[in-house]
Order: sequence, then structure tokens, then C-alpha cells
Amino acid sequence: MMNERLSCCGLLLIGITFAGVARAAEGQLALTVYSSARPGGIPAEWYRPLPGMGTPAASALPGFALVRLDRDLELQRGRSRLQFTDVAALIDPTTVQFRSLTDPSGTRVLEQSFQFDLVGMQKLLSRYVDQPVTVERAEGEATTSLRGTLLSAHDGLVLRSDDGQVHALNAWTGLRFGELPGGLITRPTLEWELLAAKGGTHRTRVAYQTGGITWWADYNLIFSEGADANSGFVDVGAWVSLLNQSGVGYQDARLKLIAGDVNRVPSEAPVAMMRQRVTMEMAAADGFEEKAFFEYHLYTLGRPATIPNNSTRQIELFDAAARVPARKRLVYYGAAGYDHGGAPALEPEYGPASNTKVDVWLSFRNDQASGLGVPLPAGRIRVSQLDRADGSLEFIGEDAIDHTARDEDVRVRLGTAFDVVGERRQTDFQLNSRGRVMEEAFEIRLRNHKEQAVEVVVRENLYRWSRWELIAHSTPFEKKDARSIEFPVKVPAGGEAVVSYRVRYSW
Repeated sequence: MMNERLSCCGLLLIGITFAGVARAAEGQLALTVYSSARPGGIPAEWYRPLPGMGTPAASALPGFALVRLDRDLELQRGRSRLQFTDVAALIDPTTVQFRSLTDPSGTRVLEQSFQFDLVGMQKLLSRYVDQPVTVERAEGEATTSLRGTLLSAHDGLVLRSDDGQVHALNAWTGLRFGELPGGLITRPTLEWELLAAKGGTHRTRVAYQTGGITWWADYNLIFSEGADANSGFVDVGAWVSLLNQSGVGYQDARLKLIAGDVNRVPSEAPVAMMRQRVTMEMAAADGFEEKAFFEYHLYTLGRPATIPNNSTRQIELFDAAARVPARKRLVYYGAAGYDHGGAPALEPEYGPASNTKVDVWLSFRNDQASGLGVPLPAGRIRVSQLDRADGSLEFIGEDAIDHTARDEDVRVRLGTAFDVVGERRQTDFQLNSRGRVMEEAFEIRLRNHKEQAVEVVVRENLYRWSRWELIAHSTPFEKKDARSIEFPVKVPAGGEAVVSYRVRYSW
């Protein structure tokens, strides 16, 4: 850290510089990261730009962070100005706070500003119009210098040399300027005008929110088959990925993650993204500690974390859980997506269409008895299974989960079954408009081409109206909600099973 004292407008100006990265000493830098990322919704180009593809704006990253920096600073008694550099480029200036922890009641902020007029070639040229510059040009193998007054820096240079001639230059090898013009800075800078009742060393805290940073959870499951076709076990590993595009790195920060749906007013401010570095870090004994916080969950890392700018860092969320009991389910939902739309659906052709796909689901209980019992942040679940022929893990499907509390079930849709198919057809439809009654009958056939029997859950949506009753059914059913029923069906190896039912609607 370097302190510089300069006289400015009768006030003491103190400049604080941190060499391009927010640094921490003795846990003085704290970073709390919030995410609104859709589970599994972070594409590769967000953190690793692909050839031929544009890079999204960093400000569009679905998340933000609260940054807190504690420092010992020398403050002058009375009025003074304080400059704080190397803050995040995507800082929200309206969230900036400066406090003296030593004398909070006696130290006031009279004004604060965020300066972001960073020096660059075009900006520097525009500031030097009508000012003397020296242009270096290549002539063969030699380099010549031309000194004069810069008249224009648009679409090349227009220079009036010291002998009065005007030169239009489209190519040059170098430019030499005088001193840096006032008002240009090399890093984003916060500035406060302070009024302090006490001079000397103050313990101070600077806090602000910044965009361009987010986090998400990824879960890796390894499935092992159990004693029967429907049971098994999963080994569950969880990782946190932190993506930092905020414009500054965070070194040795006390890291916290907030899991939950925190409401914010949306805003847009496009800023270009940069190429990333990706690093992975295994959890140690001082890994993440979870606790309830307001109506959310807070995960605090027990050791300092360094998160460079333009990087993705992965940290293990919790120790892997082994042999968590799991259950595989085959579900045939032949007519998903239909609804009565607020009035009885009287058209006979509405709804009989069906698909043949039987979905494969994997479920397990998130409780201590199963080896988990940890609040799970929203994220993507990838599932693999061991191929015992060569000992390799093969990918068998993935899904996204929402925030899942402890003692709740986790359900993952892996794909569709290859050897089990379904067929659903309407066998009867009768409408009595005067009596406000209609009846409909269906037949569902399940064919199993496996060498072992399977159990399939047939899910039916009674979509024509909210008042219904089953007046006939070939198989026992379970009512799941106001308009859904399920038939558990056993289908023999190489055989077929048939489910039929008749439903009566009235209104």
C-alpha cells in the first residue's frame, strides 16, 4: 500500500493504491457473492470465449457481490479528500459506503464520487488537441521525429509542425506527449470529501456492490445399481464455481456465498468480457460452513480465498457423500401439457395425441440418515455410472435442481428409456351438453423389450375440467393432485401391460 499527500484546493488529498488487486491483511477483505444464475444456465462462452463467437457483456452476468475492505488510514483533522483506487470496474457507485470504525460519530462524508475517465490512446489524443506532441515515423530503416501542434486526432493525425506546415499522417510508429493532462486517471477511483473531528490513524471500512461476478453449484453423482432394477446408490460430490469479471481481483478474501432468490431491480451496463483462467481447489478441513441467514442460506469458506480477475475458481462445497440410497423410476406421461384453460374442454380431439417416450428418473433423500442433510443450492446435477468392463465412468444424464432444503427429495430426470415404450389412445368420448356431463376412456399400453421385468408409473393429467371422477379403472391408482393420477404398473420381461380407465367430468 502506498500513501501520497498532495495539496489540492486547500484540502489534504490522500491517495490509496493497491497494485491492481484488492488485497487483504489479517482477514480485512470480505467478499459476499450473490447469484441469480439459472441452474445449469452458464454456457461455456461466459467463462471461456470460443473462436468466432462474441463475448457477452460482463455486466450481464447473473450475480453481484458485496465487497468490504478494512484499512488503517491517516486522516487529517477537519476537511480532507481521500482517493481509493483499484476498485471493481463494474462498481455500483450508489452503494458505496465509507465509515471510520475508530470514530464513527465524529467522521462524516460530505461528498463522494466515482471517477472512471480512464486514460487510453484515443482519449489521450483528444486531450492533446491544440497541444504540442512529437510523432515518430519510420522512413526506410530509419526513424524520424516530427514535432508540432496536434490539430485533429480523428481518422489519423493532423499536425502543424513548428515551421508552420500542416501534415496529415495516417501511419506512425510512436507518439510522445508532455505530462498527463488533468482529469485522466489510470484506474477506477473512489473519492470522498471527509470531515473528521479527530486526526491520526483511523480504522476505516469501505463497502460497495459490484456486478460482473457470480457463482453456481455443480453436483457430480456416480450411480451404482442395487439389488433390483429400481434401487441403487449414488455418491454425491458438490462444487462451487466462482466467475469473476468485475474488473479487479480479490486476494486472501473472506468468502461468503448467499443461496436463495434475492430480489433486485434489474439494470444494464454493457462491458466487454475477457479471457478466463480456470482453477480448481479441493475442500480442506476449513471448507464451507453453512447456516441459515434471514430467509436464505449462507456458505462461509473457512480459509482465505484468492479470486483473480477474469478467472473461474472452483471450490468443493462439501465432502463427498458415499452410497446415498437412490431409486430409479420409469415414468410414462403420455399427454403432458394439456389444460382446460378456465372452461370445460368439450372438443373430442383435444388431448388424445400421445408420445411413446418413457422418462427415466433418479431420486434420493437429502437427509442425514441417507448421508446428506445439507441445504443444496440450485445447480446442475451430472450423473455417471461405472462400466465394470473397463472401470471407466460413463455419463448417463443430467438435470437442474432448484434450491433444495434438507429433508427434501431430489429428483433428477436422466433421459428416456431405450427398451421400454408407451402408447396411449382414446377409446371413447361422450358429451351431454344439456346435462353438463362428458365421459372419456383411454387405453395405455406399455411394452418392455428388456430381459427383466420393469415397473413403470403411468401418469395421467385429467385436463378437461376440474370436477372429475374415475368411474372405471383396470389398475389401482393414486391421486397426486387436483388433476393428476398415477398408475404403478409392472411390465413383464419381453411382454406388455395394459392400463385402461374411464373418467366422468361435470360442470
